[in-house]
Amino acid sequence: MPLYLSKFSYTPETWARMIDNPEDRRTAAQAYIESVGGKLHGFWYAFGTHDGYNLWEAPDNVSMASVALAISAGGALSSFETTVLLSVDDTLAALRKAGEVRYRAPGT
Repeated sequence: MPLYLSKFSYTPETWARMIDNPEDRRTAAQAYIESVGGKLHGFWYAFGTHDGYNLWEAPDNVSMASVALAISAGGALSSFETTVLLSVDDTLAALRKAGEVRYRAPGT
């Protein structure tokens, strides 16, 4: 199954609610991804541009997109970005296939 890396940031209101009532959000994240047949591999908080990161496994892009849309629609996050991760083997296959693409630069 494909892997996905999500970066997220909470709204100030969400942080305020979590300060008043601390909660382990890994449990919720795990339930979301398992509802589409996937798995949560990791959940981390961070300093910096984003408040946290998740590593997910999902059956396909549509399944992951459905989780991302549901989370984003919930209103607790100010940002949520998901990146599809490619294995080394998939990247090597893409490199080989790229050699077959006859790209032409603009204006040439």
